[in-house]
Parts: sequence; C-alpha cells; structure tokens
Amino acid sequence: MSDAAWPELSLVEWEPTYLTLHRWLQIAGKIRMALAPWMNHWWHTPLYVTSEGLTTSSMPYRGRHLTLTFDFCGHRLAAHTSDNRRDGFALEPMSVADFHARMTELLARLDVEVEIWPVPVEVVDRTPFAEDRRHASYDRAQVERVHRILLSSSRVFALHRGRFLGKASPVHFFWGAFDLAVTRFSGRANPTPPPDKVMGAAYSHEVISHGFWPGGDWPIGGRVDEAVFYAYAVPEPAGFSGAAAPPATYAAAFGEFLLPYRIVRESPDPEATLLDFMETTYLAAATRAGWDVAALRAAAQS
Repeated sequence: MSDAAWPELSLVEWEPTYLTLHRWLQIAGKIRMALAPWMNHWWHTPLYVTSEGLTTSSMPYRGRHLTLTFDFCGHRLAAHTSDNRRDGFALEPMSVADFHARMTELLARLDVEVEIWPVPVEVVDRTPFAEDRRHASYDRAQVERVHRILLSSSRVFALHRGRFLGKASPVHFFWGAFDLAVTRFSGRANPTPPPDKVMGAAYSHEVISHGFWPGGDWPIGGRVDEAVFYAYAVPEPAGFSGAAAPPATYAAAFGEFLLPYRIVRESPDPEATLLDFMETTYLAAATRAGWDVAALRAAAQS
C-alpha cells in the first residue's frame, strides 16, 4: 500500500495545526448541531468525510439549506446555499478568534443567523473561540496527510459496517474529540446508561464502537503520543479488557483497545490489518456481552 493512502503522521509535527483545526471544526460542527433536526445518539451533529475534506452535509434554515465544507484539497472553507449562493474564505494560518470572526461574517453575507455555545468542548484548553489567539497554525501538507488517512480509514470502516445486519451508525466524524467513528448496536437498551444528558443519549443502547483518533491530550484519559485506532464497548462486558487482540493493547485509562496507526500503515496490508483489529475486538466484546453474533452477521456480497 502506498504512502499516498496511508501516509506517515507525526503528532509532534502536526499538533499545532491539529489544535487549531480542531477548534475550527468545532465551530462548524456547532452550527450543524444548531440547525440540523435532532437525531438519535446525536447523529445530527457529526461531520462527514468527502473526497474534498469534511462537510456538514445539508442543513435546513428557514426554507433554505446550507452546506459548509472544509476543502482540504483547495484549502478553503466553502459555503453553498440551496438558492445557489456561494461564498467562503481561504484556510490558512489564522487564529481561532479570526476564524470565528470570518465564519460569523460569512454567515451574515448568506443571511444566516445562528447562535452556538462559543466554547470548545472535549479539549484541555477551553478558551472561548472569540478570545483564542494562541492557536493559529495551518500546515497544508499535514492537513492533506490527515485527510488521506480519514479517506482510507472511512473505506475500511464502511467495509466493517457492511458486514453487520443490525443497526449501525454512519461512518462519521465527531468534531468534539476529532475522531472518525462507526458503531454497531445489539438492539438492546443499555441497562446502566450514563446519567449525563449528552452521554445518556449517546449510550442509551448497547454499542460496540471503533474509530480513528490522532492522539494528543484527552481531558479524561490523559495523553496519547501518536495516532491510534480504538475499540470499546458500552456497557463493557466482563472479561473484555483481558481479551487477546494483538498487536492492539487495552488502555485502562480510556477503557479501550488501542492500535497505533503506525502499525497499520507499516503492515504489508494496512486494510486487512485494520479490518482484523475491528473484527477481533468486535467479537471479543459481542460474545462476552451475549450478542447474537450469527444472526447479526451479513452474508458476503460479490
């Protein structure tokens, strides 16, 4: 597999851009959350991977529709409305405060009024967007690398999703944690849902989830110094943490199996390595949780 599909990614090199872009994406994601109709498990909030970058998809607004797209090929924030109004601005080094101001001005030009909670979430530094001048990096080459990883990962995630007959999420990008995820459901309610309103809605039912995360600082689990693929189950069945899933290891601080991205990209067949990780950890969780694995398995298609 060529480096074009699975490029090398150094957290040290791309973290300044990562921390900035993360907050830019949260601004767009919060706009989507404000405009899109509610969907179960907060599925109205994620962004989606495209050949260009990441998009909100179409969001209804007072009889019109608006789409915001981070074009990581042309390095531009593009806005398009259903009455064929097009606008945007260049993605280039700028502070989060400046990006927030440009987004506000863009929406005003398109006659869109929307209020968002102006503080980032799921990050250590929660400086309000309009006040954040510390994060101001944008390295085009690093962004293009991450985009290629998201594209390659989304293809494998879609293959994994297609092997399952039960309820499954889309392959979507959660801007809160900056992770690409896909989730399978047993069909049963979670007997011990989290008391928090947000997490309670996300985990109202039993799930086994997989995803890609570029690493960094996580407010709850601590720091991971490299990009990883992850696997977890909610509620976590007894014995899951002790399951064998080499070369992945169970990280107790996160409650997840973590497989370093570098192991996938350096393997002779990255796609097969990632699929094996997803299937192995799924079976480890599903069998221990008493899912009807045979009934939920989709027949292979030619």
